[in-house]
Amino acid sequence: MQVDKITLQDIGLFDNEEHKGLLSHLNFCKTNGGFEIFTQFLKTPLTSIQKIEDRQAALAIYIENLSAIESMTISNGTTLVIEKFFETPIKKIPTQISLTGAYWYQFWDKADYSIVQYSLEHLIVFMNNLKAWCLLMNEKKHNPILNKLVAAIQQQLDQPFIENLPTNAKIKNPQKVLQMGYFFLYHFKNQTRELIQDFYTIDAYYSMAKAIDAYHFNFPTWISSNHPVLEVIDAKHPLVASPISNSATLNSTSNFMFLTGANMAGKSTFIKTIGNVVYLSHIGMGAPAKKVTLSLFDGLITNLTIADNIVKGESYFYNEVQRIKNTVVKISDGKKYCVLIDELFKGTNIQDAMKCSIQVIEGLQKQKKSLFILSTHLYEISDALKKYTNIQFSYFETQVKDKELVFHYTLQKGVSEDRIGYLILEREGVVDLLNKL
Repeated sequence: MQVDKITLQDIGLFDNEEHKGLLSHLNFCKTNGGFEIFTQFLKTPLTSIQKIEDRQAALAIYIENLSAIESMTISNGTTLVIEKFFETPIKKIPTQISLTGAYWYQFWDKADYSIVQYSLEHLIVFMNNLKAWCLLMNEKKHNPILNKLVAAIQQQLDQPFIENLPTNAKIKNPQKVLQMGYFFLYHFKNQTRELIQDFYTIDAYYSMAKAIDAYHFNFPTWISSNHPVLEVIDAKHPLVASPISNSATLNSTSNFMFLTGANMAGKSTFIKTIGNVVYLSHIGMGAPAKKVTLSLFDGLITNLTIADNIVKGESYFYNEVQRIKNTVVKISDGKKYCVLIDELFKGTNIQDAMKCSIQVIEGLQKQKKSLFILSTHLYEISDALKKYTNIQFSYFETQVKDKELVFHYTLQKGVSEDRIGYLILEREGVVDLLNKL
């Protein structure tokens, strides 16, 4: 599934000045290197149902064995110590070293010996943990992702020296310390570095599995179809505290949701929630919903946060038009897209916005290979759109009780005619301040 930088920004993948992003929210990595690979996973949607289901199956195995994986004692400090060991110049350890020579090295090159001994403790912990992980994964059912990872690690571990490493990382015999240090420094450096990279991948998958388990995400069910399908039951925005769940169904016969509601009623959050569900599903993760059934999409396109560009002399409305233009160009290839648009044409007057919005909606709804959710304040244009049977009308209701706003955040069928702008102006005391001027 293709996405661009604007879409990644719109769905809140990365942190910004005001909010923590999905990337930080889902991060349970133990190492910096694991977080780098985890970031790449989250930035790169998968391109086939088979790849997605393979990753889902691998993560399901992780979830089943979370306690065992969490008990691994490899930390960020472990990998940093090992990497530093290979980069630090120390006095050459002799190829063959006697017990007397080892004591001599320990005495005269005390700092270097301490580095070797300290690093060796971390190397033993690292290697023994990888052995345990491979043993655990070898007992599980066939999965191509895990099998490939186990095979790569096992290939490096399958040699007598590594197999016979002590279980106790505290080695006091200086001859043994230097013999083992010699092996890792001069015979197993590159292999160890490869194993560290493999562990970073293990760590990245652990983070994904931990997030699914911690936030009660669910794996979607995939439909192999030439027609777009998206059925979401009880979806919740993962970054909202105490969120209200909502459901939606779109397909080729009902592929366009016309969404209305007052400011703060929940339209933007709902659209971003659907964006998160679709995006995380294509990452191969679970989705923040009770149940998700969908087809593979070729792209996720959003039009949620538009800004003017003073440097280029481009207005807000101009950039809105350019984003819509780019959307139309993309979906014209007849592939399956999920298109999310929030408050179309806010950058022009209401009459112009109504005319432009009707034109755009009437054009987009013709593309039955794509699904659309579009929110607007312009409920007046709904009458002109009701002749299209593939457009479903939904809204978020706002109630006013004693000049207080009550938001239910629950999606309903129909069109909202709520107008609360003046009430908010009045409630916040702006009307009184203006009258006193």
